[in-house]
Formats: sequence, structure tokens, C-alpha cells
Amino acid sequence: MNPKYKKFLSDKTKRNKEQGFEPVFMPDCLFDFQKMLVEWAVRNGRAALFEDCGLGKTVQQLTFAENVVRHTNKPVILVTPLAVGAQTVLEAEKFGISAERNRDGRSPTEKKIYVTNYEQLHKFNPSDFGGIVCDESSAIKNFKGERKEVVTEFCRTLKYRLLCTATAAPNDYWELGTSSEALGYLGFRDMLTAFFKQETSKDFRGWGRTKYRFKGHAEEPFWRWVCGWSRSCKRPSDLGFDDKGFQLPDLTQTEYVVKTEKTRDGMLFALPATNLNEQRQERRNSIVERCDKAAEIAHSKDDYSVIWCELNDEGDILEKVIKDSIQVKGGMSDEQKEESLIAFSNGEVKRLITKPKIGAWGLNWQHCNNVISFPSHSFESHYQAVRRCWRFGQKRPVNVSLIVNEGEIGVIKNLERKSLQCENMFESLVKHMGKAIQIESELKFKKKEVVPKWLNETSLNHSPTC
Repeated sequence: MNPKYKKFLSDKTKRNKEQGFEPVFMPDCLFDFQKMLVEWAVRNGRAALFEDCGLGKTVQQLTFAENVVRHTNKPVILVTPLAVGAQTVLEAEKFGISAERNRDGRSPTEKKIYVTNYEQLHKFNPSDFGGIVCDESSAIKNFKGERKEVVTEFCRTLKYRLLCTATAAPNDYWELGTSSEALGYLGFRDMLTAFFKQETSKDFRGWGRTKYRFKGHAEEPFWRWVCGWSRSCKRPSDLGFDDKGFQLPDLTQTEYVVKTEKTRDGMLFALPATNLNEQRQERRNSIVERCDKAAEIAHSKDDYSVIWCELNDEGDILEKVIKDSIQVKGGMSDEQKEESLIAFSNGEVKRLITKPKIGAWGLNWQHCNNVISFPSHSFESHYQAVRRCWRFGQKRPVNVSLIVNEGEIGVIKNLERKSLQCENMFESLVKHMGKAIQIESELKFKKKEVVPKWLNETSLNHSPTC
């Protein structure tokens, strides 16, 4: 290929140049794949790590933040979901990293890591910090959400940024777009314009509420671009490392279908719900029966259990019928929620009742291996709720009990379909990222050029003779 044309094509590719620095701090306890990811993120300066639950994202993000603290001589803010902050500070102490909770927005007084939660980020001044780390960054996936706007604006003036979350769904291009925008690369709308085309046909099955598909020949360049600012893995072998020590225990999922004498308005018999309104009615009609079944299952297991509900009435009834339980609900203050979630994390409470949107992100509950759930159609909520317990580091088999009524059978079938779809799509993601990483490595020349003796500075200063 003509060198000039090759350079022309290279200049046209949307590859991100490294904007970071060489790491100055690296704990000895890191696994090889964790060390590689942190080194890559620090050199990149602005990066995202999409890793599955239990792969050690907390220590990786703490190591990244500590490197930024030492390099910039300024504090770094680390943002987490509610109750994960206390867990993060404890992890920092374990690895000899200085971290402190700060939820009132006061200006930092020391050059170290300050941990806050997303609800308090607006109280801080970005100019006080040398960088930002966002734990469970899927919190900003909604491109129209208020939290996404707050985080993106806070990040805008900071040079060093890291986003960490469990593996993003391969077809969740909304999340990839909002992550790119927060990191300062292509904005969400710019990503759509560059790689996707909107389809108007009603029969077309694309992604998003407004259907999109890749432009012709844009899929490979898209993943190459994503690989320029992110890394994704479900296990170390996805990055070419050994999976030893990262094996998941057995998972047993049992479905319970309860019967209720009360049917939907105008119905003589209980039939599967055909839309969300019917599903909500079925759910409310069977609250007592489903809660009784959850209590029966929880009491049959003389061990720690987490019970996930969707409605306030469900939570209130469960708290009454399940012994040795506490409920974490929306009406509580952030401090009360955090205190109760930490109590369960520390083993002080035997059974926890809450909603996925409150406690399903970021917390490590390897001490618990019993999950009881009233599932919804949200695969992300279901996945995260189960992964609080079924994660790398869990030593016992995990039991998941899904409780629905006769009209909600379609919910479980929908979750099974989405689970299979997610597995298939992730295999595609690993393939595309593997190719992109290989291409990227081939573009980095490791051997230093050898300049002939006759081609030196002295000879270049002389005009050539004809």
C-alpha cells in the first residue's frame, strides 16, 4: 500500500491518543490482568473498565486514583452508589491507600482520595481535584438523565477520569455513548452520527426506542474506537490471562408460581398478562400469596438471605412476615439506608428486604448465598441483584428463588430470553475487542529505530549537492 495513502487512512480512524502518564504506584497484591488494566488506564488518562462482578474493580479504581493523586499532587474524588462508599474506604485501608468519606461537599484539605456518593456530587467543586473515578458508572447510562448531566459536567474540566462498572451489555450503545461523552471523547449524538443510521421501517428490529443500525462497514471501526478508551471482560481469559482463582460456584435457580383466587378485572380465570398494565394488576392481586411464599423460603434456609421486591406494599408485608429481617426503603434518609445496608454486609442482620434500584449495585455480599426475588422485566436489575451474591469470591453454591403468580409467567420467559441474548452478544463483543486490541498493539512499534551514522544532525545541516 502507498505509504501516503496508508497515512491518510490512519489519520481518518477515530483512535484516541494516550493522555495519561506512566504509573508511579502499583500494589503487589494485584493479579496480572488487574495490573495490566490499571497500567493501561493510567497511561490512557481517561478510560472505562467494564468488568464483571468480583474481578476487583474497587482495588483497580483505588490504584488509578492513587496514581493521579501522586502525579498531580491534588486530591481525587471517587463517586460510588449509596453504601458502597464505606466499603471502598475499608478496601483502601486494606491496600495501604489513604481514602476518606466526604458527603457534605466541604473542600478537601489533604492530597488523598475523597469518597462520596452520586447524590452528593453536585456539592463539590471540580477545580479542587486532579481527577475523578466513577464506580458503577452505569448510573449515567440514561442520556437524558439528571445524574448523567451532573457527572458529565463535573468531569468536563478534569484531565484524568475513570469509569468502572460491571460489563456493559454489548448492544447497550446508549451506555457506551454516555460513557464516551463523560470521558470527553465523542458525545452521545456524535457517536450516533459517526457509526449508526436510523431506520424508519416498522418491521426493522434494531436497538433503542428509535431504531438504529450500524452504517455499512461501520461495525469494526466502532469497536476499534470503543477499544481506544475502554476494556471489557467477564473473566481474565477474555484478556489472555489464566482464570485460576476466578471460578464461579454453582447457581441453582428455582421458579415458584403461586395461585391467587383474585383475578384481573373482567377475568374469570388467571391468564398470563399481555401488557405492563395487566402485569401490575396481577402483581398487586397476589401480594399476600407471594410474600407468604417468600417468607416460607427464607425461613427454610437458616442462613443469610436477601429478598428483592418491587412495590412498597411488598416490602412492608415482607418485613412483618419474615423473622430477623430489616427493610431498606425509599422513605428512609441516605444515612439510614447506608446504616442498614452496612449492617447486612457486616453480618449483623440475617435477612435484608429492599428494591434492586436501592441496593443492587456495587455491594459485595459473598457471605450470603440465598436470593429471593419478585422479578420484573428488567434484565439489568435481575442480573445485578443476583450478582451481589453470585460473584467471584463466593465459596458456596448460590440459590435463587423467583416468585411470580400465574399471570406473570411471561416475565421469567422474558428474562431467560434476555439472558441468552446477552451471552451471545457478549461473545461477539469479546471477538471485536480482541481484534481491536490486536490491531492497536500492531500499531505500536516496540523496537527503537536505528539511524545510519551518515544520517545525523551534522549531515542534515548541510545542503544536498546535485
